[in-house]
Amino acid sequence: MSLEEPRDAKPEIGVTDDGLDYDALAALLGDTLLDREDHVTTEGFVVRPDDVQDALRTLKQEAGFDHCSCVTAQEYQDRYESIYHLKKYDDPTHELSVVVPTSRDDPVSQSANDVYRTADWHEREAYDLVGIEYEDHPDMRRILLPETWQGHPLGRDYDQTQPQVVTLREHANPLQEDHMADDTDTMFINVGPHHPATHGVLHLKTVLDGEQVADVEPDIGYLHRCEEQLCQQCTYRHQIMPYPDRWDYTANLINEWSYARAAETLADIDVPEYAQVLRTMSAELSRMAGHFLALGTFALDVYGEFTAIFQYAFRDREIAQDILEDLTGQRMMHNYFRLGGVVWDLPNPREEFFEKTRDFLDDLPAKLDEYHDMITSNEIFQVRCVNTGVLEPDVAKEYGATGPVARGSGIDYDLRRDDPYGYYPELDWDVVTEDGCDNYARVLVRMQEVEESAKIVEQCLDLLEDWPEDERTLQSNVPRTIKPEPDTEIYSAIENAKGELGIYIRSDGTDKPARFKIRSPSFSNLQALPEMSNGEYVADLIATLGSLDIILGEVDR
Repeated sequence: MSLEEPRDAKPEIGVTDDGLDYDALAALLGDTLLDREDHVTTEGFVVRPDDVQDALRTLKQEAGFDHCSCVTAQEYQDRYESIYHLKKYDDPTHELSVVVPTSRDDPVSQSANDVYRTADWHEREAYDLVGIEYEDHPDMRRILLPETWQGHPLGRDYDQTQPQVVTLREHANPLQEDHMADDTDTMFINVGPHHPATHGVLHLKTVLDGEQVADVEPDIGYLHRCEEQLCQQCTYRHQIMPYPDRWDYTANLINEWSYARAAETLADIDVPEYAQVLRTMSAELSRMAGHFLALGTFALDVYGEFTAIFQYAFRDREIAQDILEDLTGQRMMHNYFRLGGVVWDLPNPREEFFEKTRDFLDDLPAKLDEYHDMITSNEIFQVRCVNTGVLEPDVAKEYGATGPVARGSGIDYDLRRDDPYGYYPELDWDVVTEDGCDNYARVLVRMQEVEESAKIVEQCLDLLEDWPEDERTLQSNVPRTIKPEPDTEIYSAIENAKGELGIYIRSDGTDKPARFKIRSPSFSNLQALPEMSNGEYVADLIATLGSLDIILGEVDR
């Protein structure tokens, strides 16, 4: 049954030829609306803590805001605040923020889980790190930190010197003997947190009924590194940019664009056209490297193919990494973007760089044919992937799924095209979707996206070769110190290899953000795992997890 409540096929309220009519949307909310705020790229509608569900349900059903992209929680001197960043899958440029203030003495707000299923994990994170509680939430527990943790790390009065002790008395004793309950046929098993199929330190609390998954709960937080708090302690101009490479460290250069786009829009910084081409080319090379890794590790997961497919995938990934290393000087933590452009031009001699990159692109069609011969046409692979890990489009939207996970369910959503940035609007390429909704469809999407990325890179090379030497401007004139006006707020996103990577920034008039929130696509995609796995075999659970292509550094941040 669909989780998304049906809407009548009628013109959406608040939509005009020029974009959104916020006055019409405000009238739609009626008495629920308390106030309106001006954010950089959208408006914020302020509602009472006990009217959250009514306001969100109205905006979803009547105005078409079917994508709850992110939930940001923060603490002011006089209040706590939750912000629901809403978009539309059909047009993500239609944005709206619903702002929910609560008192400092009683930071309790109504949960949005009944309206947007993805709010479950987002609100748990808000409770865990900031301290806001959500009424009617189905599972109001910490999500990144142990339940015994004292305090909320992003709270204003948090004592970082306070010792934190997690004792065995607070949790199941790992030395306790296994036992069989008398009144059940199910069995509880732990998958991870140190298991090769979890692709990192992920713990899956799994209940089996025979060989079928009766329930699975992802237990995250083992790789939480306080990335948001680190960014709040850094300056806009120089110190934040190295951190995005460390979120998704398999296709990491694209992540730098998420911060660059948000900060440049916040500070009204232009980027030269030549630098936009360099950004676009390097981002697509990084996307290809990420997809090669996803393909190789997935084949290793589903039928143990290490000697051929895994090595083939790493062979091609290494070539992409070699090119990026030539360009950026770093093999993984590139730190190539700068606010207003990029740090330097193509390496000299330029002809060698062009030749090396074109040789890589020229060899790709034959190599992709090899992948299809070894993987997608393999009978074992098909048995493990076709009709397993099914994620229907309406369910994917409820969980805020994006990237290849959403496009593998037939959702035609890609921010490079739908909320364009960089040089993408000037290039010829296509958004890849598949209607299979299963593990097999997600693999096909990633393989075809490699082809589309190659098309983009080739066009960028053509442009760079012909660009007049005296017009190769790498950076615009950026102030040495960036200090946006106090209480300026922005949410901005780009399309990384996993999906929508968004950044929320609130300024306080200094050269450092007052609030820095990271919306990672892997976080929302992973939340849908139980919907995809319950009722299937335990082997299918492993395949489904691999098909999500999560990176725990991005999930936990």
